[in-house]
Amino acid sequence: PGRVPVRYLPSACRAIMDPPRAEDIRMCLRLTSIIICLAVINACATSPTGRSQLAFMPESQMSQMGAQAFQAIKKDTPVDRDTVTNSYVQCVAGAITREVGGRWEVLVFRDDAANAFALPGNKIGVYTGLLKVAENQHQLATVIGHEVAHVLSQHANERVSQKFAIDQGLYLISAVANPQSGTGQTVMGLLGVGARYGILMPYNRVQESEADIYGLDLMARAGFDPRESVPLWKNMSRTGGGQPPEFLSTHPSHSTRISGLSRHMPVALQLQNKARQAGKRPACDR
Repeated sequence: PGRVPVRYLPSACRAIMDPPRAEDIRMCLRLTSIIICLAVINACATSPTGRSQLAFMPESQMSQMGAQAFQAIKKDTPVDRDTVTNSYVQCVAGAITREVGGRWEVLVFRDDAANAFALPGNKIGVYTGLLKVAENQHQLATVIGHEVAHVLSQHANERVSQKFAIDQGLYLISAVANPQSGTGQTVMGLLGVGARYGILMPYNRVQESEADIYGLDLMARAGFDPRESVPLWKNMSRTGGGQPPEFLSTHPSHSTRISGLSRHMPVALQLQNKARQAGKRPACDR
């Protein structure tokens, strides 16, 4: 139908047309053209460290994808209802999110994985297994700050934009609604969710370094001790009896991580001192 052979259409267009009709083809080509234009116009974003990014997905769409992914996780993983555990995690996460603003949903999941994640749309998940590795509020703040930094740095947007800019862009959201599908698994992986929900897609070295440094600043601005980030990552590397925990498999620990944190420590300590002078002294008890 129409003047464009079906085999030349973007795969997303072919996927939503069965059988293909001329008006469907025209609509799909228009939508694809819009996506291309948006990519060209809005691709130039800047990360908190000043790095240029390809991140053209609208914030509203990323938030919707994050919310759908969060719902999928809640269906598959039991939520921990222990009041003491939840109060502790909410205390640490709340101190950090107050520094960035917005309303954040924070849940504790009953799972032995030493893992945590943050999703677009202000969603934070912490697994109970992480609480066995993060020995105090400062170490837990290191992980939560790191994950929130990924969201604020638009790393998920960057990955989704690079992967699905043209070919898959038309059905990203529906893919997250069905995380067991091939496309759904890929999207869940791109959003930064753990391996069990999709293809293992670690953040790249640049994104990890950004999240380390920005996350360190976030926890320090909230009044936590940034020096505890170093023993936290050492604890992570020792966990699992030679098998790296899920957090390190989805967030690779490079040999330069601790040295990078150490180099940035004077700046983070200055931020902590300012926070303490402003009365920010977190006292989150387990």
